Amino acid sequence: MKTRVKWLDNMSFVGESGSGHSVVMDGPPEFGGRNLGIRPMEMLLLGLGGCASFDVVSMLKKSKQGLVDCEVEISAERASEEPKVFTKIHLHFIINGNDLSEKRVQRAIELSAEKYCSASIMLGKTAEITHDYVIKA
Repeated sequence: MKTRVKWLDNMSFVGESGSGHSVVMDGPPEFGGRNLGIRPMEMLLLGLGGCASFDVVSMLKKSKQGLVDCEVEISAERASEEPKVFTKIHLHFIINGNDLSEKRVQRAIELSAEKYCSASIMLGKTAEITHDYVIKA
């Protein structure tokens, strides 16, 4: 896997993925940015949410659950001193579907966290990661 990050100006950068997609990253004005894009540390949380959601949706579809929607809200705390790594991360899954098995939803989230989600396992080396969920019918 390869990616590339190129400086644009001030504190703005464009990240280019090996699969041909781009994203603008920028800093806040107090650090010389113009608030034109997502912050790099926010990108890490989005990557975690995408990785975990990919796993959960895939497992629920494979187990023939009536999944209609999957959303994950992520909150995080960072260390107060450099390096300001994530110290706590919480993923709140909002699962919507027809006749969903709570047991299968819970198991999919657990398997993602413990076995399949590379981002979660990697970030879990510095942060306490917790999960919960709600099922909406």
